[in-house]
Amino acid sequence: MRVGINLHQKTLQHTKCPFLKTFNINMTSEQAVSKYTKFCPYLHYKEMKSETKKCPIEHSQFYNNQFKGVIQQIKDEGRYREFKSLLRTNGEFPRAINKTPTGDQPITLWCSNDYLGMSQNPMVTQATKNAIDLTGIGAGGTRNIGGTSIYHVELERELADLHRKDSALVMNSGYVANMATLDTLGKVLKDVTFLSDAKNHASLIEGMRATKRDRLIFKHNDYQDLEQKLKQLDIQQNKVIVFESVYSMNGTVAPIQQFINLAKKYNALTLIDEVHAVGMYGERGAGVTEKLGLQKDIDIVTGTLGKAFGCSGGYVSANSEIVDAVRSTASNFIFSTSMSPIIAAACLESVKYLKSHPEIRERHQYVASLIKAKLKSKGIPALNSASHIVPVFIGDPLLCKEASEKLLNEYNIYIQPINYPTVPRGQEILRISPTPLHTEEMIDELVNSIECVFKSLNLKLESQYTAEQRVIFQ
Repeated sequence: MRVGINLHQKTLQHTKCPFLKTFNINMTSEQAVSKYTKFCPYLHYKEMKSETKKCPIEHSQFYNNQFKGVIQQIKDEGRYREFKSLLRTNGEFPRAINKTPTGDQPITLWCSNDYLGMSQNPMVTQATKNAIDLTGIGAGGTRNIGGTSIYHVELERELADLHRKDSALVMNSGYVANMATLDTLGKVLKDVTFLSDAKNHASLIEGMRATKRDRLIFKHNDYQDLEQKLKQLDIQQNKVIVFESVYSMNGTVAPIQQFINLAKKYNALTLIDEVHAVGMYGERGAGVTEKLGLQKDIDIVTGTLGKAFGCSGGYVSANSEIVDAVRSTASNFIFSTSMSPIIAAACLESVKYLKSHPEIRERHQYVASLIKAKLKSKGIPALNSASHIVPVFIGDPLLCKEASEKLLNEYNIYIQPINYPTVPRGQEILRISPTPLHTEEMIDELVNSIECVFKSLNLKLESQYTAEQRVIFQ
């Protein structure tokens, strides 16, 4: 057998190795090994390695230290996130069990996005069981390759009907739905400019960034600032106004009518994220646009199936051309395994159920209003919220975390602290999410416990803020 010797000639030359010229391309492998073994002592490995700077620490430690540094910084800033291991026993929501190293702790959930408790609705859970018996668990592929079940098709029809649109497309999450929709708009609409509310969700922000199209940011819910931005653009230029109906951290509601008026005046499309509104507002639960009678004036709606509908997944609903374009061009959708058919079956039942049960929404709004009133009577600084969200202002990450831990450890009340990057630094909150299933007794326990924690940690009450600062609570 003949062998060619592939040697690092430059390195060997630098070692001045006397056997360099003794190798030749026609040597047998046995001859090459013999010569290498004979002259091995002349190979100066330290000199060979000196050409590459050696890392002073072990390979994995070199990289791990960088990750550890970031985590330590997050911990030092008081915004390290710790996941609670919960057992949400079916039929007992909002009660749950916090599984801790020392044992089971019964708690009351006050921060769940299962806004209406639909994850444990008997009709929804039964629909899931029926679907398992009929079809099994997985979708079996992407939507294009065997992953479209009868449940997906029916769910999309139900969602299109809910939003009074031609069509709808279901995806694995609300985040993916926003990313996919914006991806399509960036591809299809030549030189499009996005006009984005300053407090838009991360999925909207990342979706717009990923398109590499121009983005103008207008002040939160400020339609006058939006108009100034629109005036900068040619009337014939493609443009999309991107905003949410309900903003989940501060509870504000967008001036939707004014945004629609501007879109018509300046020839822009509207994309509204109703993630924190679908199921909870409007006669049939289609969101704030339905409540205001504006469904037909909005071009594109995105929503979630993982909050008020109590399941998981997201969707986009619009005219058939827009939805078909998303279906045909959005990589996030095309290359993802389809939502499980049993989840689709659960979503389908939940959407149908909430369409015909407005009393659940009425009870939900009553509970939210009652909590706000009781907190105000105690002087607790809750941000002014026009929605079901009740944000209790803390304004410091370490104190926010400590307040949350005290509520959990001493009062069995679970409210997750909300810190940066979810909210800006200095605007940390305890975000309360009421549900129709919270009783008056639970509400009193909540308010009294928060009052005790405020006193214990010497947190500022509303009256202790300046008149200018108190505007956010009024």
